[in-house]
Amino acid sequence: REENCHQLRPTFIVCSPGNGFGFGSRPLASSCLDWILLASALGCWRYLDFVVRILLYLLIFLLSVAGNTLVVLVLALNRRLHTVTNSFLLSLALSDLLMALCCMPFTLVPNLMGTFIFGEAICKIVAYLMSVSVSVSTFSLAAIAIERYSAICNPLQSRVWQTRSHACRVIASSWLLSLLLMLPYAIYSTTVVQPTAQASLCHCLHLWPSQHFSQAWYILLLLILFFIPGVVMSAAYGLISRELCRGSHFAVDVKREVAGHQNGGAEPLAPCEEGDGCYVQLAKAGGTLELHSLARAGTGGSPQDGARINSSEAILLAKKRVIRMLLIIVAMFFLCWLPIFTVNTWRAFDQGAAHRALSGAPISFIHLLSYISTCVNPLVYCFMNRRFRKATAATLAGCCPQRPPRDDDLPVTGTSLSKSSYTTLSTLGPPLGPP
Repeated sequence: REENCHQLRPTFIVCSPGNGFGFGSRPLASSCLDWILLASALGCWRYLDFVVRILLYLLIFLLSVAGNTLVVLVLALNRRLHTVTNSFLLSLALSDLLMALCCMPFTLVPNLMGTFIFGEAICKIVAYLMSVSVSVSTFSLAAIAIERYSAICNPLQSRVWQTRSHACRVIASSWLLSLLLMLPYAIYSTTVVQPTAQASLCHCLHLWPSQHFSQAWYILLLLILFFIPGVVMSAAYGLISRELCRGSHFAVDVKREVAGHQNGGAEPLAPCEEGDGCYVQLAKAGGTLELHSLARAGTGGSPQDGARINSSEAILLAKKRVIRMLLIIVAMFFLCWLPIFTVNTWRAFDQGAAHRALSGAPISFIHLLSYISTCVNPLVYCFMNRRFRKATAATLAGCCPQRPPRDDDLPVTGTSLSKSSYTTLSTLGPPLGPP
């Protein structure tokens, strides 16, 4: 046993600075039993890391496949949901589904086994499809942001060109551009065999023509797939939030003026100019809500004044929810994609240091973080919308193609913000129904 103990010591000596890990004055590895316990503890941590990675990948894989498949089915089977925004959401769901099915299994298994067992052809296909799905997903997110900005901030102009045919052309262009742009992955991805003392290990690598080519390539991807889309999304949603805040400030003024007018101390309300962000929310039969311009606001103290005050408060709350959702969208984009793009750029400039720092569990969890977006996107863009949830329930019940949900069937749990009756913004997500 003592001989076995001496054989065990060198294995873990790298983990023990000085005389070993210590608790108080007694060194942890002071006897053979301590070394055995230390070996068992480290083995348990490796096993725990193994199990946690498998469970997390499996959970995200199942959520992504189930969520995006459901989004595709609901959007495809409901004619009432065939809108411009939903066309981009359908493209986003397809790209996320492609990433989940073609990328996640082929990333997890090599990380756990330490070798790529699928062959060179699968290496090329997986690398290519992974990059294409990431590109299409990013372009779709940017297109949704631009489409929402145009519909909310420039409603009159957007109605001219925001059509389903135009959306289909944009989507087809994004897929074609992604297929062409990511061809280098299909060309330069290959398997490399690394002989070891125990066995030969196979790795799926990108063998670029030169280091300068690799550095230029990853900087290009950082720009067109992360930096530029991130700036576009931040700017678009920032301008949308500013537009909503303008309407919110005006609603506060309306509430103050109407309240003062009820007391006989306010001047008549002046008509609104087009595009000034003025909103008044009036109840509509069937439980839906519509916004009208204040140009026709009366000057006398009528019973409708109290309703306008209450509706303006509902507008304020609705806009706050929308702004929070937009902030979540931007934050999730940067949180999911910043680590992997940073790592790829780091590898291009210092591969040795990046490999030493990130091999094993760190790189697995960084990949996992990027895969989280595939199950978060359906939740943020679709399932937070009540109309989509109603359509999902109808689809699962098997009655969706015969009787899609109507606006009159929806309970009033959120509000719709319409500017001059031209555009609609859901308070729980992008609009998923017909305008």
